[in-house]
Amino acid sequence: MKDSSAFSQNWPGTKEKLKIKFKKISDEDFLYVDGKQPEMMNRLQVKLGISKEEINKIIAEL
Repeated sequence: MKDSSAFSQNWPGTKEKLKIKFKKISDEDFLYVDGKQPEMMNRLQVKLGISKEEINKIIAEL
């Protein structure tokens, strides 16, 4: 995964792409707070039913 600063700088655009790809994810699931990336990734993992590695791969490909 990207480092925290790169992740937070790119997050708004990445979030919009993920919202288009995964319609069932709510804005609350996408809530990103600096330093709380693991919690957000856990929410996405549970909601999508896929591994963290798969989520990281999807985000990296966006």
